[in-house]
Amino acid sequence: MTAISLLIGVLIIVVVGAICFWVMDRFAPDGRLAQLLKLLVVLVCLGAIVQRLLALTY
Repeated sequence: MTAISLLIGVLIIVVVGAICFWVMDRFAPDGRLAQLLKLLVVLVCLGAIVQRLLALTY
């Protein structure tokens, strides 16, 4: 049951990250700003995934 919960949580994080990428591509006028925001989204998503994985080990 915990593996399914982990998988659903990771999928939700990935979908939210993909939506953020789409919004940035659509509305960020500057290429540099968009790249920095995308890097921030990737780091936040990876941090959230690692947090879920670490919570599973404890």
